[in-house]
Amino acid sequence: MSENPLAPPRLRFPTDASALVDRIWPSSATRTDDGALVVGGMTADDLVQQYGTPLYVVDERDVQARAVRVRTAFTDAFERIGTRAHVYYAAKAFFTTHVAGWMAAADLRLDVCTAGELAVALAAGVDPARTGFHGNDKSDAEIAQCVRVGVGTIVLDSHEEIGRVARAAAEAGTVQRVRIRINSGVHASTHEYLATAREDQKFGIPLSEAVQAAEAVRAEPSLAFVGLHSHIGSQIFEESGFREAARRLMDVHATLVATGPVPELNLGGGWGIDYTEADAAFAPEDVAEALATIVAEACAERDIPVPEIAVEPGRYIVGPAGITLYRVGTIKPVALETDEGATATRTYVSVDGGMSDNARPALYGAEYTARLARTSDATAVLTRVVGKHCESGDVVVHDEYLPGDVQRGDLLAVAATGAYCWSLSSNYNHVGRPPVVAVADGTARILVRGETIDDLLARDTGVAPVSGAAR
Repeated sequence: MSENPLAPPRLRFPTDASALVDRIWPSSATRTDDGALVVGGMTADDLVQQYGTPLYVVDERDVQARAVRVRTAFTDAFERIGTRAHVYYAAKAFFTTHVAGWMAAADLRLDVCTAGELAVALAAGVDPARTGFHGNDKSDAEIAQCVRVGVGTIVLDSHEEIGRVARAAAEAGTVQRVRIRINSGVHASTHEYLATAREDQKFGIPLSEAVQAAEAVRAEPSLAFVGLHSHIGSQIFEESGFREAARRLMDVHATLVATGPVPELNLGGGWGIDYTEADAAFAPEDVAEALATIVAEACAERDIPVPEIAVEPGRYIVGPAGITLYRVGTIKPVALETDEGATATRTYVSVDGGMSDNARPALYGAEYTARLARTSDATAVLTRVVGKHCESGDVVVHDEYLPGDVQRGDLLAVAATGAYCWSLSSNYNHVGRPPVVAVADGTARILVRGETIDDLLARDTGVAPVSGAAR
């Protein structure tokens, strides 16, 4: 059978619609002899029997290995040019106390951006000095808390924050380390909502105002200027943006070095991962080597010391290590007319979750890969995996070839959902958020318990207390 004319150019008709592409699925993902999907030594069927669907599943060993790989890559690359690299895990990707512990064990620091994320880090026992605090609209309470508990660095996102953080530190009788987030003006090749260094958006101080901001920080006795910070966006596959942002920051860094110490330079994160076979993600070693080369050459050209470097990956560490399991419900073949006047069929496969547990397709048009939890020799058909919510945009996987014998009751797995899916989850249509389980060495444990209807009703003040409801 040939490719369906409704399929996008990136999607190839598969020779095996059950095959697992290693770079997309968790490192432990495999199939048993009878075709059952296995992650972390646990079959999808066993996991669902214990925890139900939808279900977020995280390969614990994969997360830990990816964290160590990133740390090693940057440590090695920057040691070769005579400096140190510090890796901060971007908590916004996916964050629990267990995850915080995994990052600490891998010798990563933490990048948080709200009081809630900071609270998780502290609850996990992470040394606050090993955290950095971001945010374009930090409240006075958040700033005071950061100063009080001893957050390692606060990233200043606007001119007004300079005075606010300085006052909070002075009132606490301490000197707060700060970075200045710079809007480099680099137009990263990614979705508009994921590009964070374009001129017309909310993050950072313009590059042209960086020296002015640094001078204002240096004038405050209660602040210690650590260096500049840049983040150009997320899910980026072209290295040119990273190179250009680093070059622009090094120009300003060199100017500031002439008038005082600038010990660090934070180059952010944002490199992409493979969600589909059409993607081509960077290896962390390649990113580290490229950035080290740029920094070394820039410092040599300007005859300045090589600063310590910080980076902030999140998606790369946790994204490919997660999958989401769903139960298939309604299946609806829809005949459509093609541009050539022929008729082709797209099969809509509904599942028992949707945009409440994965908002990314609706927000960004994000693409994913899906497989049945069983194998099949049936001829593949073009499908669109959709959720149960009252929105036409409630799409989980826009385009995928699944076996033609997909049926109600099947388990379906969506790959690379470790980053931003749980973080962006909601209670839309009063659906409880799914549990998150970690799998490793043939065992599973709950990281975040799922929400029940009793949980939802317990927060509604117009409902009488439900017996046994969680508080």
